[in-house]
Amino acid sequence: MNSEQIAAALAEFDAAIAKTTDADAVWTALQTLSRQVIGAKLFTIMTVDMVNEVARRAYTSHPAEYPTSGTKPIRYDSWFDIVHKAHQTFVANTIADIAKVFPDHETIWSLGCGSVANIPVVVGGELLGTVNCLDVEHHYTPERVALSKHLELPAKLAFLAAARAEKK
Repeated sequence: MNSEQIAAALAEFDAAIAKTTDADAVWTALQTLSRQVIGAKLFTIMTVDMVNEVARRAYTSHPAEYPTSGTKPIRYDSWFDIVHKAHQTFVANTIADIAKVFPDHETIWSLGCGSVANIPVVVGGELLGTVNCLDVEHHYTPERVALSKHLELPAKLAFLAAARAEKK
């Protein structure tokens, strides 16, 4: 993806965010942007509540397999260290590597996904959640991971816009 394509995708995202007051529309706009910039067969948004040590799925491209209801406990593992502590993108490019940190790896595999990029969304030094992009094995090459940097600022905007929409 070249800089003109990235600029066009960002402008499309900005226009979508500017028009909506609906949280799902905000997430859909971020999903579209993510698919354009780095690709994602499966796309989810997780929010984090560290006070209660739980994560909640706020949005999903696959509601049957990954519903937005309920919470799951925060797990303290190598993934936590990378995403929560270091605020770095976690990348696994094989289902074997995914299986090391995600107990739902069989569901991920059944959806045709074997790689993941979990992009942390940090505002004011606090992790608000993650943007989770999954695709076929070996999809998240170093080039695509570098391109994922273009999603960080829009993701912050999406988290804040969705939170504002949910308050209305």
